[in-house]
Amino acid sequence: MSSIKVFPAVIDGCAAPPPSKSAAHRALICTALAGGGSVKGVIESDDMQATINGISRLGVDAVYSGDKVTVQKATFSKDEPVIDCVESGSTLRFLIPVFAACGIACTFTGSGRLPLRPIGVYADCLPQHGIKLKTSGGLPLTIEGRLQPGKFKLPGDVSSQFISGLLFALPLCDGDSDIILTSPLQSESYVDLTINALESADIKVHKTSFGWHVPGGQTYLPYDYKIEGDWSQAAFLLALGAVGGCIELKGVDMNSYQGDRAVINLFERMGADIKRTEDGAICRKKRLRGIDIDVSQIPDLVPVLATVSAFADGVTTISGAGRLRLKESDRLEAVTHCLKKIGAKIQQTKDGLQIEGVERLDGGVTLSGFSDHRIVMSLAVAALGCLNPITITDADSVNKSWPSFFEEYQKCGGAVDVI
Repeated sequence: MSSIKVFPAVIDGCAAPPPSKSAAHRALICTALAGGGSVKGVIESDDMQATINGISRLGVDAVYSGDKVTVQKATFSKDEPVIDCVESGSTLRFLIPVFAACGIACTFTGSGRLPLRPIGVYADCLPQHGIKLKTSGGLPLTIEGRLQPGKFKLPGDVSSQFISGLLFALPLCDGDSDIILTSPLQSESYVDLTINALESADIKVHKTSFGWHVPGGQTYLPYDYKIEGDWSQAAFLLALGAVGGCIELKGVDMNSYQGDRAVINLFERMGADIKRTEDGAICRKKRLRGIDIDVSQIPDLVPVLATVSAFADGVTTISGAGRLRLKESDRLEAVTHCLKKIGAKIQQTKDGLQIEGVERLDGGVTLSGFSDHRIVMSLAVAALGCLNPITITDADSVNKSWPSFFEEYQKCGGAVDVI
């Protein structure tokens, strides 16, 4: 499925998102460090497989049974491991300090744009705490040494994944540590998600006025995690209803730590007809209106928010999105290029997008998916409101996070042809 043709259609269905990959990454790492436990709700996506392969080099076996992964201790190879993170930034940034805290020399590799994504935060702070890094600025990255406790100063506005990585690792050190933020924290909900996973494994982390205090010498305890539905992916389902008809979203926690749950409030502000249910919501198409959105805490929502905004009366301004230039694609550029090509009135700003909505988009062209799962899924939403079908390349990039996306799309009324 390298390319897919997506047709205008009316949505009328019921669907649930896959389990949260953000929560699953964290749970898998906690079970690995505990040497036991299980994680129920792990789909066989590229990102999940990258983390499972990574934790297996920590001396555990991770055994799949349906959607459940059971972790148990195994013999660790004395050969220097190579950790292929594929395109998963979470896998890379979480596991670098974890392997460092375990004193395991290893090399991290990746593919796509991952070798170009920033790791300079670790290059700045880890060498001050006993870790030697060998890198030309990206991947491959080789580390050796054992992480020493102390004060770790790092920015909060590059990626919260660096903070989460240290939160996993520092409890294993033989002394107490402090994480000190040198700039305001963005994507704070992802750090909350990490701390929630740590608490389940009996790991203590204390919030301070400057960051976090992490006691050393702690022991991870086995725990059986059950992964909730993914709000980042639920956003695409809600968007199907907002643009294309009506959808019933099921299988999400309305009180989740996931920051992307904010999408339901944002769509309501835009005028979508949303009725909350016991485990989700019903979203019906209604006349939408443009709004101002600060996405500094919810950057992953930008592609789908921009797509829905393309059909909203007036102007939508998205700000706080500068970090998106360093994702699987330059998402600000990719969204602008694709939506403009099918008739949207959209332009980039210094740190975001400005979109003036129209009633219908034109379609009728072939669009690059930019090898980015969120771009591909957003374009599938856009096709619902086009006058003509669109063809999307790199459609199999959805395997990164949601391999069955187009199956669910069709069950809800979407129409596609695989090319």
